[in-house]
Amino acid sequence: MNAIDTILDEIIRREGGYVNHPADRGGPTNFGITAQTLGSWRKLGRPATAPEVQALTETQARAIYRQQYITGPGFETITHSALLHLLVDAGVHSGPKRAVQWLQSALGVTADGVIGPKTRAALAAADQGVLYGKVLGQRLRHLGWLITTDPKQSAFAAGWMNRMAEFVEGTV
Repeated sequence: MNAIDTILDEIIRREGGYVNHPADRGGPTNFGITAQTLGSWRKLGRPATAPEVQALTETQARAIYRQQYITGPGFETITHSALLHLLVDAGVHSGPKRAVQWLQSALGVTADGVIGPKTRAALAAADQGVLYGKVLGQRLRHLGWLITTDPKQSAFAAGWMNRMAEFVEGTV
């Protein structure tokens, strides 16, 4: 099993199965895949319906994760497995563009959300462990901001903190 398969296993474990929580901005989700993401991936021209989300298979979810959260943003070239895991999980949770922007901000390059030659060069020259800590810090600050600016999101705070603790403790 390669690093990406392990990351996908962990994301599926964290996200669980079908959920349709009223406070979830993503609406119905299955394996962490939202109605909007599924509709986009299937080229429906609309968000998927709750029954379509509920029918999503784990195999399909993994394919979506690979395409939209690993290959799409350009994370497949990151060789530091902990940093790769953090960025993919951040993309799943907060959007791949935001995850790329956190990486770019930590690298000190323009945070445009696109991994291009300047980002790749800065990444190659960076201390990956230090970079991991900087990206993790940005992600934690963002979650704190979400909880304080949208009180409905506090319903998810304990789960988010448990998720983040795995990255802080290095158990991922």
